[in-house]
Amino acid sequence: MSTNTHATHGTILASGEIKDWIIERGTEMLRNGTSAADVAEQVARDVEDDADDHSVGFSGLPNCLGMVECDASFMDGATLNAGAVGALVDFRHPISVARAVMQRTLHILLVGDGAARFAREIKAEPRTMLTPTAEAIWWERLQALGIDQDALNILRGGGAIQNSPAQIQGAIDLANQCLNFRKGSDTMNVIVRDATGHIVSAVTTSGIAWKYPSRLGDSPIIGAGNYADNRFGAAACMGLGELTIRHGSSLRAVMALQLGQSLATAGQSTMLDLWHMQKRLGGATVWHNQSADPWIRMLLMDANGNCGAYSTAKENLTYKVQRTNEAAPTQFDAWSVHN
Repeated sequence: MSTNTHATHGTILASGEIKDWIIERGTEMLRNGTSAADVAEQVARDVEDDADDHSVGFSGLPNCLGMVECDASFMDGATLNAGAVGALVDFRHPISVARAVMQRTLHILLVGDGAARFAREIKAEPRTMLTPTAEAIWWERLQALGIDQDALNILRGGGAIQNSPAQIQGAIDLANQCLNFRKGSDTMNVIVRDATGHIVSAVTTSGIAWKYPSRLGDSPIIGAGNYADNRFGAAACMGLGELTIRHGSSLRAVMALQLGQSLATAGQSTMLDLWHMQKRLGGATVWHNQSADPWIRMLLMDANGNCGAYSTAKENLTYKVQRTNEAAPTQFDAWSVHN
């Protein structure tokens, strides 16, 4: 379904998992004349600080070796400028670092040690992102596979386990077996349009729990997990990034709007095409022996501020919309290819 808005109102389109007060705060900022860019960044920062969300920022679930690695991207639909970071460790607000990459460098994407160096240079706030709660969830999974502290130390040092439990010899085996069990929704998406038509999209995540170290999903990839163009609209994705990277889903959806398709047609056709690509790949290629099918949900906003969300998931996934003339966000079910 789609939710029509009036072009004269500012609008926030966000993941259904985001707490209402965060969206309401952003909407109030829009009412007070704050730019779409500043609002998008603030919404993302608030989610990054939310310890209840184990898929984003602080208290995010770590990679297979126990380190929280965050990815984020930021795109300005007025200029088409963008910035992103990947595998950033122990900085409080990855989305702000991503925006600074856009503002202060000639690049789009910085990763790993280089992203951390950049964060230090701009004096981004450091923070230990792994919390006891997230660590306990992570450690429980490793112990279920027979990994003890000695084995973990060997893996962290780059060595191979001798007489390994469950045929785990290195981090490759550990990540693949951990990923049989997926936990978390992986990503925060927000698209903000102000009353002048300026659109900004922001994406931030701690990625798939127990991933192989330095794995990047679609969140920091412009055109896959995030894209914005004032002339046509914006899109942002959550779910299994290995799918949307192959597909270029966010850019495809915005290009469909550029070609004159309606919001619903653009969103539905993009997800149906992605679904057919996924079936061609086959489940084992996409996801190691996972019992549940991998899925994608895409938020989509057109240039006039009309909003919707579209997914390949069998279960209902949600999204929220709030306009500046509304007192609170409204939650909707995303359209699904299974409908």
